[in-house]
Amino acid sequence: MYVTKDALFLLFSIPIYSILIGLEIILSNWQHRKFYTLKGVLENLLLTFLNGSLDILLRGLFYFSVLSWSFQHAFIKIENAYIYWFLLFILEDFAFYIEHRIDHFCRIFWAVHVTHHSSDDFNLTTGFRSSVLQPVYRFIYFIPLALMGFKPLDIIFMYAITQTYGILVHTQYVKKMPTWFEWVFVSPAHHRVHHASNVTYLDKNMGMCLIIWDKMFGTFQDELDEEPVKFGLTTPLPPTNNPFKLIFHEWISIKNDLSKKMPLVTKIKYLFMPPGWSHDGSSLTSEGLRKQEAAK
Repeated sequence: MYVTKDALFLLFSIPIYSILIGLEIILSNWQHRKFYTLKGVLENLLLTFLNGSLDILLRGLFYFSVLSWSFQHAFIKIENAYIYWFLLFILEDFAFYIEHRIDHFCRIFWAVHVTHHSSDDFNLTTGFRSSVLQPVYRFIYFIPLALMGFKPLDIIFMYAITQTYGILVHTQYVKKMPTWFEWVFVSPAHHRVHHASNVTYLDKNMGMCLIIWDKMFGTFQDELDEEPVKFGLTTPLPPTNNPFKLIFHEWISIKNDLSKKMPLVTKIKYLFMPPGWSHDGSSLTSEGLRKQEAAK
C-alpha cells in the first residue's frame, strides 16, 4: 500500500516541480535576473539522477533490511493514527536536522554534502543538487524511528514528503513569509542563508521543514537586509565539466591533507573536525572565520 502511495506522491510531485521551475525560469529571464544557467541545471539533474539511482539500489540492501529488523525490535507501539503520523513528521524532521548538522560539522560527511552547496546559482533546481553518496549512510538516522515503532515504508514515505518541501524553499522569489510562519517553519529566506558563503551565514539554518531546531540548538540566523546573500562556497570551485571532480573534489582535498607528514592523531582530526580546520591555522572553520571577522 505504501509503495503505491510513495510512487503516486512522486508522480504527483513531478508535474508540480516542472510547472514551478518553468515559471521561475520564464519570470527570471523576463526580468533579466540570472537565476538559472543551462550548465547549472544540467549538473543538478545529473546529481539527483545519480543520488536517486544509488538510493534505489541501497533500499533493498540497507534500508528495508536494517529498518525492518529495527522495527521488529521496536519498544513502542503507537495506536492512534493521528499521533503516529504527527510524531513521525516531528521526529523525522529532527533526525534530518541531526544528520544535516553532522554533515556540516564533520569533514568526511561534509565531503559528501558539499556538492549540494557548490553552485553559485540558487533556484528551484538547486534543491535537486543532491549529495550523491548520502544514501550510503542516511538510513542510520532512521534506525531510532524504526525502533520507536514507525514502519520502514512510512519512514521513507514521510521522508519523500519533507524532502519535497525542502526542495521548494530553494527560491529567491519569496522574500519573507508571515512572522508566525517563520517562527516555526523553514522559509525560503532561512534557506537562502543556509546556502550563503557570507561568514555571518555559514553553517546556519539546518532544518528541512521546521526552523525550531535551529532556534533551540543555536544554529539559527535570520536573513539580514544589510548582508546580501552570496551563494556558493567560501572558496568557489574551478569551472569543470567533469562530474567526478564535482562530486569528489573535497575527498581529493582530504587526500592531499592526509599525505602531509603529521602525527596520526592530527590526520584523524583532518577527517572528523569541522571543515576548514587545520593544525597550523592555515585555514579556519566557520567559527574561526567569524571570530577573525569580529576581531577586525
